[in-house]
Amino acid sequence: MSAQALVFYTTLGCTLCEKAKEVAWPVLAQHQLRLQPVDIAEDEKLSELFGWSIPVVGLGDTGDVLCWPFTGEELDAWLRERL
Repeated sequence: MSAQALVFYTTLGCTLCEKAKEVAWPVLAQHQLRLQPVDIAEDEKLSELFGWSIPVVGLGDTGDVLCWPFTGEELDAWLRERL
């Protein structure tokens, strides 16, 4: 069985996204999640939704996401409420 994905809304050249990944990696393991990068530049709706706020993480519902900046503790708490 494959791990559930934490959707990571990003785009090419996003330096904040690299910082967010460093924060997210330890939390992913705790929740047995894999990181699923999604490039918002390839989707007009996602670009409209998240163009000014990436990196953004979620579990698939674009109406329920966590926007950067977040700490590992904040991401952990957000995930605990949803998983």
